Amino acid sequence: MARPVTLFTGQWADLSVQDMARKAKEFGYDGLELACWGDHFEVDKALADDGYCARKRELLESHDLQCYAISNHLVGQAVLDLIDERHKVILPPYVWGDGDPAGVQQRAIEELKNTARAAQKFGVSVVNGFTGSSIWHLNYSFPPVSPSMIEAGFELLAERFNPILDVFGECGVKFALEVHPTEIAFDIYTAQKALEALDYREEFGFNFDPSHLHWQFVDPVEFIRAFPDRIYHVHVKDAITTLNGKSGILASHLNFGDHRRGWDFRSPGRGGVNFEEIIRALNDISYSGPLSVEWEDSGMDREFGAKEAAGFVKKLDFSPSTRAFDSAFEE
Repeated sequence: MARPVTLFTGQWADLSVQDMARKAKEFGYDGLELACWGDHFEVDKALADDGYCARKRELLESHDLQCYAISNHLVGQAVLDLIDERHKVILPPYVWGDGDPAGVQQRAIEELKNTARAAQKFGVSVVNGFTGSSIWHLNYSFPPVSPSMIEAGFELLAERFNPILDVFGECGVKFALEVHPTEIAFDIYTAQKALEALDYREEFGFNFDPSHLHWQFVDPVEFIRAFPDRIYHVHVKDAITTLNGKSGILASHLNFGDHRRGWDFRSPGRGGVNFEEIIRALNDISYSGPLSVEWEDSGMDREFGAKEAAGFVKKLDFSPSTRAFDSAFEE
C-alpha cells in the first residue's frame, strides 16, 4: 500500500523546523506531522501572516517532505482539564494569560477553533489532539463516584467541543483525538461514550496510537475493529509492561525512564505491541493515511531511534491482497 511514513515533531520541538526537516529526510521519512508548538507550526502566525503556510510548505518540499496532519495536543488538553500550574508549562503564553482557569479554558477553546482554520489554510484535513478530562481524577471509584458524575464529564465534552467541531466542519477538517489516559476517552468503552456524547459527529474521530492501549491491556486491534470509520490518523509508538512483582501498572509516581516503573514507552519494534496484526487490521478497514512515528524511548538516543523506526515502519507496511491465495483452484 506504500502508506507515507511521517515523523511527529512534538518530541523534537527543541529543534527548529528547518533542522527537523533536514533530519527527517536524512532519517528516511516521507513527511512530518507538525506540532503546534516550538516554531514547527504556529497557529497565530498561520492566520495573521498570509505567506506563513506557503513558506512552511516550501520548506518541507525543499526536503521532499509532505505534511498530512498538524497536531495541537497541548492546547486541547486545557479545554476539559481542571486547570492548575502544570498547564502553564505546556500552553502558549497568550492562551495561559493570567492563569485564571475559566479564562484559560475559553482561550484554549478559541485556539482549537483557530487551529482548524489554520489547518484549512495550510491544506491539511486532520488535526490531531487531546481533549483533556474533567473526570480523570475519578478513575478509581473511592470515595464512591456516582454515575451522574461521570455523565457530567461527557456532557461537558459535548458542551465545549460541539462549538469547536462546528468550526472544524466549516473548514472541512477533522479532529482526531489521541485516545490516551488523562483524556475523556482512554480506552474502547470511553471512546464509544465520547462518540455518543457528540452524537457521532463526522468531524470527531481518533488518532489511533496503540502504545496507550497496550499498557492498559487493551488490544489495539480491537480498537481498530470497533471504530473502522473513525480512524482518521495513525501513530506508530510502542510500549512495554515490566511488571516484576514489585512494580505496578499505575507506575508508582515514577517518571518515564525509571526502571522501577510497571510500564514504559519503547522505540517501535522494541516493545510489546503487535504491529503485524495492526497493519492487517488497518488494511481490513482500508486505512490509507500516514503511519506517523511518535518517537519516545527514554533509554535510547533519539536520532538512532528515529532513523531505525523509519526503516522498521517501511519494512512493516504492506498492501492487502486483491485475491484469495487459493483462487487458482476456482472454476
